[in-house]
Amino acid sequence: VQLQAFGGGLAQPGGSLRLSCAVSGCTLDEYTIGWFRQAPGKEREGVSYIRSSHGSTYYSDSVKGRFTISRDNGKNTVYLQMNSLKPEDTAVYYCAMDLPPYGSSWPPRLWELDYWGQGTLVTVSS
Repeated sequence: VQLQAFGGGLAQPGGSLRLSCAVSGCTLDEYTIGWFRQAPGKEREGVSYIRSSHGSTYYSDSVKGRFTISRDNGKNTVYLQMNSLKPEDTAVYYCAMDLPPYGSSWPPRLWELDYWGQGTLVTVSS
């Protein structure tokens, strides 16, 4: 299983970017995919998650109302639409997948993720 995150780049404050997480080596059937970010000198943090069963989603307080996670199972891809970007959104963004059996927590903890993609850099600056 491989995950590839892309779509990062430079955006101005208030602008938008859409990140994509393409999954290969398996079909997106039952899964949880999360987006994470890590800014220089900071710990990796979970930003948003989507679970295929029930279509459940989760957003961290820092992005709620600005970011939207979605999926296209036909394309084996999960997206993160980022609007109203702020300089503090600057980070390397990663996607990761959790497969069943799931742990008891929602969203899953970092160490419960089974597969990780490489990062894509998002820079928000004027």
